[in-house]
Amino acid sequence: MAVELKETIDKRREEIMDACERLYETKGFHEITIKDISIETSFSRPSIYNYFQTKEEIFLGILTREYLKWNSSLKVISAYENVLTKEQFIEKIAKSLDERKTLLKISAMNLYEIEEKSRDELLVEYKRVFKDSVALFNDCLKKHFPKIKEDKRNEIRYAFFPYMYGVYPYAYPTKKQLLAMDKVELDYVKVTIYELIYTFLKLLLE
Repeated sequence: MAVELKETIDKRREEIMDACERLYETKGFHEITIKDISIETSFSRPSIYNYFQTKEEIFLGILTREYLKWNSSLKVISAYENVLTKEQFIEKIAKSLDERKTLLKISAMNLYEIEEKSRDELLVEYKRVFKDSVALFNDCLKKHFPKIKEDKRNEIRYAFFPYMYGVYPYAYPTKKQLLAMDKVELDYVKVTIYELIYTFLKLLLE
């Protein structure tokens, strides 16, 4: 009975997060309301509050889910029987993050506010999953670059994870930002998430 109840709760939480993520594709973080999410789902606003106390907690749930998905990709990369070449490794990491656009968007645009307005236990859950991401990324480096020493691996991780937070705004500038750059004649070269991750990892692993 308890297992069935947990499965029901998890399913409803997933439905709410799915609806919020769909809205986030076309609306800004501050534009989205619990009412919008309610309309997008089969839940009333009071019902949504049974699963998330704030809109920010819904986004934190989405971000946690995104990191879990990325962790699955990192596990596959670290589990390859044969050691990958540098080129193969970079391509696979870049592809894994190219598939996690929502992770990069939330991290870059709204993470601070989301963390501040979420319950401690949910924030701890997210941080635990993020910690796993860091450890798995390190495992990937150890597996495919065994000659790299621990100090160097730490340097790579400390550079790579903060860099991730800046990728989305550069790959997806707003129309307003592009207009301002055009007015001051600041060149902008359109670039993808994959290209940004690929180029930076290549530099780190030189």
